[in-house]
Amino acid sequence: MHKPILIIGACGQIGTELTFELRNKYGADNVIASDIREGSDALMQSGPFELLDATNYSAIEDVVMHYEIDEVYLMAAMLSATAEKFPMRAWNLNMNSLFNILNLAKEKKISKVFWPSSIAVFGPNTPKENTPQSTIMEPSTVYGISKQSGERWCEYYHKKYGVDVRSVRYPGLISWKTMPGGGTTDYAVEIYHEALKTGSYESFLDKDTELPMMYMDDAIRATISLMDSPSENIKVRSSYNLAGMNFTPVDVAESIKKHIPDFKISFAPDFRQEIADSWPSSIDDSAAKEEWGWEPRFDLDQTTDEMLKNLKE
Repeated sequence: MHKPILIIGACGQIGTELTFELRNKYGADNVIASDIREGSDALMQSGPFELLDATNYSAIEDVVMHYEIDEVYLMAAMLSATAEKFPMRAWNLNMNSLFNILNLAKEKKISKVFWPSSIAVFGPNTPKENTPQSTIMEPSTVYGISKQSGERWCEYYHKKYGVDVRSVRYPGLISWKTMPGGGTTDYAVEIYHEALKTGSYESFLDKDTELPMMYMDDAIRATISLMDSPSENIKVRSSYNLAGMNFTPVDVAESIKKHIPDFKISFAPDFRQEIADSWPSSIDDSAAKEEWGWEPRFDLDQTTDEMLKNLKE
């Protein structure tokens, strides 16, 4: 039997789907979902749930002790576009929540930690094409700065205290199950909703803005696969590059037109354009492939098929 898992931030875009997948794999009672607010009815009815503030150490410790938690997936964070509006709140949430979990692991109260990083750790001086695993970062957003700092702390806690912490740098994520949560790549989810609702979409990113993206099923599979891998295979303790596909808003529109020939896209770049311009257009994830067997399954057209089919239903 698998030891109990705690997911913090279980009601977010990734957290929701991760909760269902882990419950499916290990049994509902072995996966404790938690968030600062309640989630969807489906999530709330699928297994145990705790209201939990990720910045409150003693509250987390109580839940960990009560359920005898072994692994924590820390998914709570303020994302890129929202964090630019509330810099100090974002820093406080993104950093203090991580310290709480790393310190619980340092004290041997939990044995394994997953913490997500992001392509936001990269900045304007990072090589844009096939961005290497180790490279210049210099993030220019609040979110990116918090994620880069988090990566350094994860590596530090691993080297200094032997904490088994694991991480991937998520690209933009696309899902039909949950609405996006204030990120710069949200257009790639909104566009499918609008294609079905109105037949047109005004993109907040310019037509040639190419970014690394991933269908959510791949992201969840990568996350669980990383956590299931033997510790000795995990050579990178800051965060692994992770890639699925790269595309522009025009590429998505063309993919949608194969299903909805009259679909129209227009462009009105806003403040998120500057964030997107500082990010890579493609990612080298060979370290993840070699060290723990990562392999994506979904390309853009497969993603479009899945999105339109499921959103229609």
